[in-house]
Amino acid sequence: MKNNDSIYIPEKTGDKIFFDFEEDFIEKNIKCIPMIVRFKLDACGIKLKLSEWTRMTIVERDLLIDTSCGTKLEIKKYHLLVQEIVSKCTGHEAKILFIDNKPAWADIKKVSDEVNEKAKEFGWQINVKEWKHLSNLQRFALLKLCRPGHENKNFPIAMKEFKLVS
Repeated sequence: MKNNDSIYIPEKTGDKIFFDFEEDFIEKNIKCIPMIVRFKLDACGIKLKLSEWTRMTIVERDLLIDTSCGTKLEIKKYHLLVQEIVSKCTGHEAKILFIDNKPAWADIKKVSDEVNEKAKEFGWQINVKEWKHLSNLQRFALLKLCRPGHENKNFPIAMKEFKLVS
């Protein structure tokens, strides 16, 4: 954490809040949960199921994409917003998650072992200087993409998009 009031929030580069590797599911009604929303959900401690996401309207999905979630107050409001939308759409509350106060993506002095192991599968390596220069959201995405149960096919695409490999 940078200070007591703020979490490591993703940096925006212009209006782009989606990665190129997400393009195939963003175009048509945002059918999968984008990384920017996953990032915010981890920050506010909610596990959102794809079945819950798909029951939301496009307006509700856009709201979760666009709503700020950086300060303690914003995180609390985001948590309540997600719970309200999920309850309205499904009739039940979203699952609460443990909030990691020291997530691996926030450590800019050490590349995550998970990410390095995944990179090694392709004959690649990420050094600390490269890791440090990635945005918070990029580091978060690489961690998510290397975990079981995620779209691992997007890991090499993300590595290229983030200019870690050619």
